[in-house]
Amino acid sequence: MQYDIEVNGRRHQVTVTQRDGRYVVSHENRTWVVDAASVSGHTLSLLVENGSPVVLSHEVSIAADPVTGSHVFGIGHVPVPVALNTRRRFGRKDEAASGGAGPQKIVAPMPGKVVRIVRKPGDLVAHRQPVVVIEAMKMENELRASRDGVVAEVLVQEGQSVEAGALLAIISPA
Repeated sequence: MQYDIEVNGRRHQVTVTQRDGRYVVSHENRTWVVDAASVSGHTLSLLVENGSPVVLSHEVSIAADPVTGSHVFGIGHVPVPVALNTRRRFGRKDEAASGGAGPQKIVAPMPGKVVRIVRKPGDLVAHRQPVVVIEAMKMENELRASRDGVVAEVLVQEGQSVEAGALLAIISPA
């Protein structure tokens, strides 16, 4: 299957096929064989072969970014925004910008620690305004509202450790 992906603003075409229970990933003139195993609900353990005698091991956390509609891959301790099949998703960018419908769920893009809760239940929030701040590997990540609304619930406390994909807060439409 062929995927159109955008990583850090650059578009790529990647082909992924399944062979012997593993995945063969091709990009431009390079090929990798990947053995993927689920470690938890939002974390994968990857063994990557690239033709050399060295097999690379990576743990990757995956979470949806509710503001952009893309995914955030935590590779090691580095968050990398990735949009999948960008050519087929043109309508979703408009939907994300307008905020969509229903409550917005703010989730942790990677494992970390809640260092600050910026908005409390009942607070009004504007599009792109920070709601919760988490820290991973001494880097703070502000998680923002994707549209105007009211903070309905905050499900974490400052100092709490969270896993990738953990629900942190819910914002109701204004």
